[in-house]
Amino acid sequence: MTSRFVSRRAVLAASTLALVAALGTPALAQDAAKKKLLIGATAGSNYDLLQKGILPQLQKKGYQIKLVEFNDYVQPNLALSDGSLDANFFQHRAYFDQFTADRKLALSAIVQGPVAPMGVYSKKHKSLQGIQNGAKVALPNDPSNLARALLVLQQAGLVQVKPGVNPARISELDLAANPHKLKFLPLEAAQLPRVLEDADYVVVNGNFAISSGLKLNDAVVLEKTPDQYLNVVAVKTGNENSQWAKDLAAAYRSAEFKAVVDSQFAGYAKPAFLQ
Repeated sequence: MTSRFVSRRAVLAASTLALVAALGTPALAQDAAKKKLLIGATAGSNYDLLQKGILPQLQKKGYQIKLVEFNDYVQPNLALSDGSLDANFFQHRAYFDQFTADRKLALSAIVQGPVAPMGVYSKKHKSLQGIQNGAKVALPNDPSNLARALLVLQQAGLVQVKPGVNPARISELDLAANPHKLKFLPLEAAQLPRVLEDADYVVVNGNFAISSGLKLNDAVVLEKTPDQYLNVVAVKTGNENSQWAKDLAAAYRSAEFKAVVDSQFAGYAKPAFLQ
């Protein structure tokens, strides 16, 4: 899938040395003055959480925010790394750690946030009872979300993962048992809702399920989401202590955001501070 994002022109900072000389303290004037932020998110619930729960708080503090929507899991981090974004909110911690290590990106996670649970959806079956041998199961093809999907299937009792496998790298080769001889169909995550007519079951990331019109309670199985699969807000390393990053993180930890999540995003997995 292609993504849409707007490049920013670099803004030349005033001389830090001049400010240090004038004030006698480390200069944070540029951080304090930065009030225009570009924040990326994938379509669906991640974008909606920002729009409904975070933007109003930052706008009250004088920030001008532009949200940038993506439809894949690669471009938001690349755009953050090259300076086209100030922050992003789309990925769980396991994916963030693996992707930044693989790509050697200097990015930092500053706060966790809610995530719509991954779910197993079907238009052919109302439950997993009586699942037939050889049933076709579509699931994400990127390594981290493929691993997550297989763990959801394990939670549902359909497969068994070998012990000790890297939870961000589990693949079909790491299954100790697949008693129903399920046939896996790995596809790009954003495409998964489109194959509900074709596969017996489809394991869909929550944000893409919601953006396609599915509801969490439509799932025949919903993930019991561990902390490593909660989403994180990421910034470029070096910006994590800036005032705008602190304000962004504080918005996620606020009572106002909790109220929005509780009232408009029921059923989402949440970090402890939003419980």
